[in-house]
Amino acid sequence: MLRKLKLFTLPDLFAGKLHAVLCREWKNRIKGRDYYDLLWYLGKKIPCHPEHLRERMIQTGHWEAKRVLDREILLDLLDSRFRQVDFDAARQDVSPFIKDRQEPDLRNPDFFCGIVRKMDVC
Repeated sequence: MLRKLKLFTLPDLFAGKLHAVLCREWKNRIKGRDYYDLLWYLGKKIPCHPEHLRERMIQTGHWEAKRVLDREILLDLLDSRFRQVDFDAARQDVSPFIKDRQEPDLRNPDFFCGIVRKMDVC
């Protein structure tokens, strides 16, 4: 019996990480790891697959099926999300996993808003 194996590309995985950044409900505990991982994808210059992100957001009820999700809309969504983040809490969440205390420097919304502007989409 043959089974279907679903494979995800790095752009798909990056879209999944962006889904976590945009849609994860923190309650009282932000996942700083999401922002550290975001920096990893950006640093490796991995493009985002926006259609994969859109489908995930539709599946979780964070996007309407009839709406388009292009690069500019994605950047606006990320800018808005970054303005809601408590980056001190994000830094505390990720600090047990970081050996080099200089990395990552989860700074502030302006840092993340600027760095995602360099993001490519495929």
